[in-house]
Amino acid sequence: MKITPLDIQQMRFRVRLRGYDRREVDQFLEELSHTVEGLNRENVTLRDRLAGADAQLAELKKAEATLAHTLVSAQTLTDDLKQAAQRDAELIMKEAELKASELLQEARMEMAGLQRGLSDLHKQRLLAIERLRSTLRTFERMIEIETGDEETSHQAEQSCET
Repeated sequence: MKITPLDIQQMRFRVRLRGYDRREVDQFLEELSHTVEGLNRENVTLRDRLAGADAQLAELKKAEATLAHTLVSAQTLTDDLKQAAQRDAELIMKEAELKASELLQEARMEMAGLQRGLSDLHKQRLLAIERLRSTLRTFERMIEIETGDEETSHQAEQSCET
C-alpha cells in the first residue's frame, strides 16, 4: 500500500492511557507529510527530467545513426569518385598513348616520304650534273670541231696563197 502525504495528515491514532503525546505525534505527522510531499514532488521532477533525458538520448542516438549513415555514404561516394577518377585517368592515358602512337606513325611515314623525296632529288641532281657534263662535252667537241675547221680553213688559205 502506498502512503500519500494526505494519508499521513489524516491519520488519527486512538488515544490510550499512557499513550504518546498527541501534539507531538500530530506535529511529527505534519512534518513527515511535508517531507513526503516534497520527496514526491522531487520524484515527479526527477522522473520528468529523466523522461526528457531519455527523449534527448533517443534523438541523439537517432542523429548519431543518421550521421554514421551519412559518413558511410560519404565514404562510399568518395571511394566511387576515386575509382571513377582513376578510370578516367587511365582512359585519358590510353587515349594519349594511342594518339602519340598515331602521331609517331604519321611522323615516321612523313619522314620516310621525305627521305624518298630527298633520295629522288639526289638522283635528279646527279642526273642533272651528268647531263650538264654531257652537254659541256658536246659543246667542247663542237668548239674543237669549229676550232679544227678554222685551222683547216686557215691552213688551206695559207696553202693557196703560197
